[in-house]
Amino acid sequence: MPTSSTSRRTFLKSMAATALAPYVLTRRARGATAANERINIGLIGLGNIGVQHVGTLANHPEVQLAAVCDVHADLRERALRIVQEAHARRGGAGDASCTPYHEFEHLLARSDIDAVLVATPDHWHAQIAIAACRAGKDVYCEKPLSLTVDEAYAMEAAAHRYGRVFQNGSQQRSEGNFRRACALVRSGRIGSVQTVHVGIGGPSTDKVLPAEPVPAGFDWNRWLGPAPWQPYSSERASGTWGGGGWRAIRDYSGGLMTDWGAHHFDIAQWGLGRDGSGPVEIIPPNEAERGTLTYRYADGVEMYHGGANGVRFTGTEGVVEVNRGYLRTEPESLARAPFGAHAEHLYESPGHIQDWLQCMRSRRRPICDVAIGASSVVVCHLGNIAWWLGRTLRWNPGTRTLLNDPLAARWLARPRRAPWHL
Repeated sequence: MPTSSTSRRTFLKSMAATALAPYVLTRRARGATAANERINIGLIGLGNIGVQHVGTLANHPEVQLAAVCDVHADLRERALRIVQEAHARRGGAGDASCTPYHEFEHLLARSDIDAVLVATPDHWHAQIAIAACRAGKDVYCEKPLSLTVDEAYAMEAAAHRYGRVFQNGSQQRSEGNFRRACALVRSGRIGSVQTVHVGIGGPSTDKVLPAEPVPAGFDWNRWLGPAPWQPYSSERASGTWGGGGWRAIRDYSGGLMTDWGAHHFDIAQWGLGRDGSGPVEIIPPNEAERGTLTYRYADGVEMYHGGANGVRFTGTEGVVEVNRGYLRTEPESLARAPFGAHAEHLYESPGHIQDWLQCMRSRRRPICDVAIGASSVVVCHLGNIAWWLGRTLRWNPGTRTLLNDPLAARWLARPRRAPWHL
């Protein structure tokens, strides 16, 4: 913490500089990311969000999408068609330079792949991202970063140990309204923050679903991977938007608490200046005074689940509320007020994917580095654990431990089905 002789602003600037300190750059990485070369990327997970990334990367002038991977043959074929069309527009030779893989291990074994983008269901994120770091690849991992608290910290440790540039896909940090909202809050424009409201849905649950025939070309056992064995179900395997399918099932996801929480709790943490830290008390709806999931920070700020169109910061002198395409302030003039030289100026990203690409070349940490992604997703996970158990948790963000609750601490990790051990 800053001493009495150090201003809060000086302290925050020094922390920001530390957070953006360069990684150690290996000899291989220096050669792989020369400014006049395309970055060779492999994309793992080709479902709803993955196929969007296929289109983005296949058409990006700085990127060679060299490989795609999925356990579903139809999705691999769809991805290759998109790449082929993009290469044809760029004057390339069809899809010959993009190789499809069924198993991500073979993709990671290629020495010419510089980086991977992981867009699998959540329960695979840690397994693949950590393996990619060990293989010397830079990583973009979709949100939420992990399925559990322990996985998040293991991913952070792996990225730092192997010197990887690791971007978490909480892309709202790269959008102007969110950056401005957080800068207003952190510059003291609404006075001292009293409360934060975060408007997202609830946690995932267990589900029992009837068995169905496995579709042709779909490796169901490998889709499950480290998750417990269950018979195939089209609902279980579906990646539908809005919190349905596997996103609603506890074995694979934390529900909307992690799906949208990885966006909105991330912005709440950014606005509060709590990256790398978090709340100290998590109170479930059945025990909370307001009847809603409640977080308390060490300085007395309270954060509530619900009650906002996105994220709403309320201070002693004003309000800032932000969501996609939406920024509202009280007073209204606050949203238009210019930032002076002494205001809190936050990292300005050129776009989430572009930021990752630039940081691969510069070897600096991106706007939503794995350490930031870890502290934000832990907020989501702790909320889920308190909700599932129906009792208040006390958390030490410094030691990253739950206090005096061994049963709740068991939820920080999950058993993993062999051979998928971290």
